[in-house]
This record gives sequence, C-alpha cells and structure tokens, in this order.
Amino acid sequence: MKYSVSPVVRVAIEPKNPSDLPKLVEGLKRLSKSDPLVQCKIEESGEHIIAGAGELHLEICLKDLQEDFMNGAEIRISQPVVSFRETVEGVLNPQEKGLCLSKSPNKHNRLYCYAEPLPEGLPEAIDEGKFTPRDDVKIRAKELKNTYKMDEESVKKIWCFGPEGNGPNFLLDCTKSIQYLNEIKDSCVSAFQWATKEGALCNENMRGVSFNIIDVTLHADSIHRGGGQIIPTARRCFLGAQLLGKPRLMEPVYLVEIQCPENAVGSIYGVLNRKRGHVFEETQRFGTPIFNIKAYLPVQESFGFTADLRAATSGQAFPQCVFDHWQVIPGDPLDKTDKTSDLVCGIRKRKGLKEEIPGVENYYDKL
Repeated sequence: MKYSVSPVVRVAIEPKNPSDLPKLVEGLKRLSKSDPLVQCKIEESGEHIIAGAGELHLEICLKDLQEDFMNGAEIRISQPVVSFRETVEGVLNPQEKGLCLSKSPNKHNRLYCYAEPLPEGLPEAIDEGKFTPRDDVKIRAKELKNTYKMDEESVKKIWCFGPEGNGPNFLLDCTKSIQYLNEIKDSCVSAFQWATKEGALCNENMRGVSFNIIDVTLHADSIHRGGGQIIPTARRCFLGAQLLGKPRLMEPVYLVEIQCPENAVGSIYGVLNRKRGHVFEETQRFGTPIFNIKAYLPVQESFGFTADLRAATSGQAFPQCVFDHWQVIPGDPLDKTDKTSDLVCGIRKRKGLKEEIPGVENYYDKL
C-alpha cells in the first residue's frame, strides 16, 4: 500500500528489564504486521527504532506494543526525534564551481561529477509515482522536458533513482563517448544508492538532488576498475559534489486543521507563532460561530502542540495534524555561526558521528 503520509517521528525504545529483550523483538514484529505504516528497525548502534506519522500515532503504537504485544512488560522510551532530509541549493555555473573530482584508491580511475537541485515540484511528483524507474525512457524524457524544462538529452540517460531505487534523486550520465562506461554503471548505481541514503551533512536521506557525471577516466584493464575501486570513489565524489553545491537541510511540515469558536482565534495565532507555524487560510462555517483554520507547522515544533493549544484556548480548539510537505530550513549548515549548524551537530552527536561536518577536502582529490 502507498500512503500519502510518511513516518517522520521516531523514538528509540528499550526494555526496562534486559531479560525482556526477546519479548520486545517479538512485540515489534507483531506491531509491524498489525500496522503497515509503522516502521520498526534496528539501528547500527543497536537501538530499536519505531517511526510513526506523528506524536499521537506513535503514542497509540507504543501503548499497543506494551499492553497487547509484550504482555505488559515495561519499556523505556526516548524523546521523539524527527527525520530530516538533505538537499542542495545549487550554485551558478555548477560545471565549473561545483565540480568534484575523486580518484580511486589505486589512482587509475577518475570521476568528475556535480550536484544540482531538481526542478520545483519534481520530487513530489516522483513521490506520488508519476515518474518511476520503469517508465519508457523517451516518454519520460519528453514529459520532464515539457513540464519541468529539463534538458531532454541528459534526461534520457537517467541511470537510476535513489535511495532504494525509487526515491526523489537522479543519477544522470552526461558523458560523451567514454570507453568501458557500461562496465562501471552498476558500481556507480550502488554508490549512488549509498550516498543518497546517508548524505554528507548528517547521514540522512537526500531529496531533490540530481548528480550529473560529466567525465570518467578508466583504466584499460578490467581488474583495475572493479567494484572495490569504483564504489567508494563514486560515493566520495557524490558526497563531495553535495558539499560543493550549497547543501541545505529540509524539515517535514504538518498541515494543521483547527476548529474553534470565534473568541479562541487570537490565542491560536499566539500558539502557532511561538511554534514557527503560519496560518494560510481562515474560514467561518456558514451560519455557525465556528472557524476553520489551516496552518503549516514544522514537525519539530509539534511535540506538545495539542496540549499548549488546549491550555491557551481552555479546551475549545481541536487540532488535526497530517504530514504535508518538506521545506528547506533557511540557513547554511556549513556556517558555524548559523542555527542550522547547531541542529546538524545535534543530529550527528545523537548518531555517534564526529560533530563537525567533514570538509570537502575529505572527498575532493587534487588532479
């Protein structure tokens, strides 16, 4: 089943009593069967992560897990964590300024590539399934050219979508007549899936990025250009290109619908402003004193929003949150003085990575 919402709120859980661990693992299996939207997975750090569509959804899932699937065994639940996405803003003339070169460990192969953002609206169209990797190449290229003004020749050579083979990122082959290129295609695709699953900023998925390979130098002997040489090289090349293309973070945003009487509207605006939300529609139901308010609210700020809203309006307002879209967080994550940089450091610390974002020099090789 394809859902219009995506699981963006995650918690880590562990049993209070270590001897209950088998119960927890069994309980998570049952939970993921009972609710197809919930994602249960084990991180590399050994944590058990549950991802749900929102605070309320997670609360219900955890209640079910504890009472029905684990026979009342107690569990510890971490603070809710929001998933982010990484993207690039793009630079002017990326073929000169944003070009990243990587050499393979044996120094016989070189990859040149740059990253640029996909046209507005295209990532959403891919999410909705309008463009898939299985489409006819010519029809897809024509559609992308007409609707999104992309270059038809380069779009005919989309090697793959990523992450997981169907995400909103492209790997384009913009090279001209290069020998042995098809032999390294699989290695580049694997590296692309790896790079888009774990971006350079904070190991989150990428979104709306097109990686264009523009030149490749390969060794004539096939032994010297196997997967072990090409995959890590291509991955470094893609991550370097992301850092050179003005990387940005994206956060998920809820669409909140609030029903309330007229006298509570003012305090709703107050609560939303404190939480970085903004109202974009306000209508009065015909013939009643009840107002319908629609607003966008970042998922990060939505924890405890319902409680705050009820407290401010003394229980008169009823909010409903649904995941709506991803929006770019203003600010440069590479600038140490920026708030976004602190956010990225926090995520990296939580994941057990080095706190500083690795510099481009880690990925970019000199000629």
